[in-house]
Parts: sequence; structure tokens; C-alpha cells
Amino acid sequence: MQLLERLEAHLSDAGCEPGVIAHCRTVNTVAAGYARSPVVDRTLLTTGAMLHDLGRSRTHSLHHAEVGADLARQSGCPDKVARIIQRHIGAGLTVEECALLGLIPRDSVPERLEEQIVAHADNLVKGTRAITPEERMDRSLFLGRKFILRAFRLNLDLEPLRHLR
Repeated sequence: MQLLERLEAHLSDAGCEPGVIAHCRTVNTVAAGYARSPVVDRTLLTTGAMLHDLGRSRTHSLHHAEVGADLARQSGCPDKVARIIQRHIGAGLTVEECALLGLIPRDSVPERLEEQIVAHADNLVKGTRAITPEERMDRSLFLGRKFILRAFRLNLDLEPLRHLR
């Protein structure tokens, strides 16, 4: 069984709805467009992109990132994968933002390149439709200045990767 098939089966077995799995597939496709750099761990990126919404098998709230990271660890996924899942919300959340949102107060800002790519790719997918960074910014105005700036910086940092040959 190929990696993508195994990851889709993992999502399905965990209880993710077909729409969530289709969304994860699209995020993975978008993320792959940023994986042309030789420093990107493509297997880690694919695994993280496909499993980033694993927690939606239990909840569709912001807690899905925490829940998904815990589920990934319990199923034996490497910590690098669990961190991608935990840090994919928006452009990441600071300790303070997590506390304000009722999440476990911990730094959930993406650090590793693969974490950043998955968070950015997830921002560029609405359901199963890829959107532009500009469209994402327009849809994010209500989220506040800090989020918009963090998402904008993430976009600026990662967009050059998309154009590597």
C-alpha cells in the first residue's frame, strides 16, 4: 500500500469524514508545490499534510489540532508529525493566543520548514478548493492584525519555494 493510501486509511479508521479526507488531500497537493527545495523532508511533509486534520475525527473546534497531535502520538507517529498537526492552525498560535482561546497554553507557531509549509498550505485551501494568498488575506480580515501579519510573513517566506525548479 502506498503512503497516501495508508494515510487516508488512517484518517478513515480514526473516524474522519470523507470531506475532511478530501480537504487533507488538497492541502497535501498544495503543500507539494512548496516541496521542491532539497531541504524539505517530503515524506514528513506528506504525512503532516495528510494528517493535519486528524483531530477533526473527534472535534471541529480549534481543539482539533491538540486532539489530532495527541491521536498521532498515541498511534505511534513521530513527534515531528505530531508537531505539524499541533502547529497548523492559521499561521500558528503563540502561548498567549492559545490561552485566550481556551487551548493548552503552549507555543504553537510553526518552526520547522515542513510545519510552516503545512500551515501555509492549509491557509490556501478552502474546503477542497485551492485559493490564492490574496484571497486568504481578504478572508482573514476579521482575525485581527497579529494573525494577518503572521500569515503574511509566512506567505512571504514560503512563496519563493513554489517557484524553484
